[in-house]
This record gives sequence, C-alpha cells and structure tokens, in this order.
Amino acid sequence: MAATAGDEAATHRENALVATEPKPADTPRWQKIVNSIGPKVRELRQELGLSLQQLAARADVSSAAIHKIERNDMVPTITTLLKLAAALHRPVGYFIDEETMITPTVVHTPAAERRPGETPHEGVTVGEISGPPEHFRAAGAVVTIEPGATVQARAATRPGEELLLVLDGVLEVSVGEDRFTLRKGDALHYLTDHPYTWVNRSRRPACVVRFAANDS
Repeated sequence: MAATAGDEAATHRENALVATEPKPADTPRWQKIVNSIGPKVRELRQELGLSLQQLAARADVSSAAIHKIERNDMVPTITTLLKLAAALHRPVGYFIDEETMITPTVVHTPAAERRPGETPHEGVTVGEISGPPEHFRAAGAVVTIEPGATVQARAATRPGEELLLVLDGVLEVSVGEDRFTLRKGDALHYLTDHPYTWVNRSRRPACVVRFAANDS
C-alpha cells in the first residue's frame, strides 16, 4: 500500500527528532572539579610527609573520612574541606580551581624532594619518585629496608607487576615458591598475582628502586 502524505509527514518528523536528539555530554565541568578534590588532598598530604592519622589529627577529621575523600568515595562538606585546607596550608580555592586540574606531561623529582611514601612495615622507608597517581599509571619509589626488616604482600586482586633494581645491599625475595638473593645491580621483574616477600638478613640496609604498574 502506498504511503499517504500524512504517513510521510510523520516519518519526516520522527527523523528530524532523531537527528536533533542531543548526544551524551562529556563529564560536566563541575564533576571534574569535584573528582579532583580527593587526588589533590592525597598529593598534598604525601608532599608534607603526613600519614592519614597525622592529617586526621591536624584537621580534626577522621582518618576514615580522609581515606574516602582521597579515593573519591565521599565528597567533603564545606566544613571538612575548610579543615583540610587549613591543615594542608592551602586556600580552599586551591581544591576547586580548574587551573590546578591540568595534567602534567612530565614530572621532575629531585633527590632532595622525594615525597615520603606510606608503608605498614617497620624498618622500611619509601621515597616516591613517580608523578601523581591520578595522572600516571606506573609508580616508582626508592625503598630502604633496614637489617632484619621484612616486606610482605598478598597476591594482588587485579593484574599487576613489579620491577626491582638493587642499588645497594643484599635482599632476599620470594615470589610464590621461588626464592632469589639480589645483590647490587641485580634486578627482578615479577607479576603480583602471587604473594611475595622481601627480607634483609644482612647487617646493613638494602636499597632498591621499585617500579609497579597495574592493568587499567
């Protein structure tokens, strides 16, 4: 049956509606600003060498809340943001300024300006040498393991890998059932889907460069 003039007009209107239907918008600008607050808090905290507990004490905000804010699991209230800004020595505007959202192409970290990294292991210190994690996928650090200290990690919940380069000392590393003794200049590259352990059984500190990356 031939289409009537009314049918053709209706089809034309439907096509026009489809053609003019708005495409899904990119992430709103305000959402990008909100999402940048947590990474800025974490980066400043690490630059100041503060643990979550230390920042919590300074800001009178619970460490659990700060942890959620840094992971973007919670948006801080204006009161909480004011407290954190004061504790981190920044104006509130720093956390909501779009100019601070620019992604760096390169990050230079002089030896004297390494950010202290967090570690739950006694006798282990970490100096971050990579750029902020919100901009870069790989992470690097210089790790010092004092005599008798041990680093233990469970198998990762998502695919990842680590690369170790020994700068000084001797370090025993176990990855799953495999055992290795690493000395100055030795390197070890392994996947983190198995538990691993580092042990310094020598009488002097062991220093290693550690690079880690997780699949996105």
